[in-house]
Amino acid sequence: MNNILRYKAGLALLLLAVLWYGCKNDFPVDEDGLLITSRAECYVSNFELLGTDHQTVRTKNPEIDTVAQTIKVEVFYGTDLKNLYPQFTLVTDAKLDPKITGPVDFSDLSNPKTYTVVSGNRKVRKPYTVTISVQKPTTSN
Repeated sequence: MNNILRYKAGLALLLLAVLWYGCKNDFPVDEDGLLITSRAECYVSNFELLGTDHQTVRTKNPEIDTVAQTIKVEVFYGTDLKNLYPQFTLVTDAKLDPKITGPVDFSDLSNPKTYTVVSGNRKVRKPYTVTISVQKPTTSN
């Protein structure tokens, strides 16, 4: 009977050791819990700007310059610039800093917002400046 208890205890310890080793994190992750990869690419491939109704407020496609690291967007006249939701499409494994967690106030048009794209390997950081302009109002005769 004693041998059976020792056998079960030994088996339980072996099982715990296997589970502990199997749960060991072999892949590096950053402070956000995102996988750190070997990719050094670091750019914005698309940009969207949504209003509170989750519809685009852009009048045309954004101008994204990956060399100058700028994004220029024109929004419709009358857009509520204090409650916009920017959406960035980034190269694979890259992330954005700061994170966008809610509406962003773009109402101070003289001070563009800056967002930094961080590469998958977390070694390359490229700040992108987002400049918003408002469409001119149409006049009717």
